[in-house]
Amino acid sequence: MNQKQMLKKSIEKAFKGGWDKEQDWFPDRQFTILKITEENENYNIFKYALNYVNTFLAQEIVKDGEGAKKFITVHVKGATSKKDAKVLSKSIITSNLVKTAFFGEDANWGRILAAMGYSGAYFDPSKVSINFKNGFSSINLMEDGTPVKFDEDLAKKILKKTNITVEVLLKEGVGEAIAWGCDLSYEYVRINGDYRT
Repeated sequence: MNQKQMLKKSIEKAFKGGWDKEQDWFPDRQFTILKITEENENYNIFKYALNYVNTFLAQEIVKDGEGAKKFITVHVKGATSKKDAKVLSKSIITSNLVKTAFFGEDANWGRILAAMGYSGAYFDPSKVSINFKNGFSSINLMEDGTPVKFDEDLAKKILKKTNITVEVLLKEGVGEAIAWGCDLSYEYVRINGDYRT
């Protein structure tokens, strides 16, 4: 992979592939890239660092969303294809009902499943498992398409945190994708409701 391809792939992965702010991706955004040295023993180190920096910047942009209180990672695993995994993860993270459930600290697996359903991507609902995670804490909400009785206090503890991961396991194939987003708060409505053009 040449330098131009490496840069393009890193930027696409971090900025266009993993977050719900595509509407904010304007052509006037500019990057300053210095000449990358030719492939040598440091190439992989540079590639790793470039991916790390681009991912960090993309996540910081999401965290800086208007009125955002929580940073949410949706990780879809086991889809029929990477494309389906990406469509599903984006559908979940861009759902206003999912975003408001996170703001309200509600472990609402139904909104996640609904967002998956209208995504257009293939999945078998009877194989879906959904988990919420934060650091060392995790809670299983659905296993093989069946809702699981879960500890509401533990769910609330996880959802009170500012960084939450939603893990969706599909058991269909090897397709995998991650999308980042934020919750939808009263502050978001206030900021945009008060805005005048």
